[in-house]
Amino acid sequence: MSKKGLEMAGSEFDAYRKTYADTVNSAISFSGLDVDFFTRAKAVRLIDILKREVGAPAGLSVLDVGCGIGNYHGLLHGKVGRLTGVDPSSECIAEAELRNPDVAYAVSDGNVLPFPDNRFDAAYAICVMHHVPPSKWELFAQELARVIRPGGMVLIFEHNPYNPVTRRIVSNCAFDVDAVLLTKRQVMRHLENAGLRDVGGQYILNVPSIDGALRRIDDAMGFVPLGAQYYVSGRR
Repeated sequence: MSKKGLEMAGSEFDAYRKTYADTVNSAISFSGLDVDFFTRAKAVRLIDILKREVGAPAGLSVLDVGCGIGNYHGLLHGKVGRLTGVDPSSECIAEAELRNPDVAYAVSDGNVLPFPDNRFDAAYAICVMHHVPPSKWELFAQELARVIRPGGMVLIFEHNPYNPVTRRIVSNCAFDVDAVLLTKRQVMRHLENAGLRDVGGQYILNVPSIDGALRRIDDAMGFVPLGAQYYVSGRR
């Protein structure tokens, strides 16, 4: 993202420091679910993927890119070894620090992540890439790949543009006015172009689920391109 793009994105999300959950809940209220459900669903999947693909989460150093107010961090704290969050909104980072004093935070400069090469075991971005200008998607993927160690993983969760309910939610969400939704194939291509290997993923939330039997059904339907969201991962 350019310096101008960063400033616009940062100021846009500054306004939602205290009202993020209310804003999202207003957009998704018709579904009967709330933002906490979707947060927990992705946090559980994130831990499961790290455990399966990278190693015991308690021993990993993990970066959350576009962390906002740190909604996921209370669910991940104590389950991953070291958690770091970065975001272009200084106001959101201030709120995240208040909520999660044991997590390390930094404000991004919008072009290069403020970390050295090979710093983390894994880096993830949850519903962030659709806010990045399309001209910067390649750079965004390259930066996530740069900061993970060899053998580490990049993991991106995104909205599925093929799901009509998802498109309705995005169109009704006040801070998604700039959103350009990416397909799963597009994200896979960007991770491949960033030099990652074993790139793949699946659709999620075909069935609203967090764990248990419904989660197993949802995982079995991961090839169906109508899930509300999807994830893509790649290994350095």
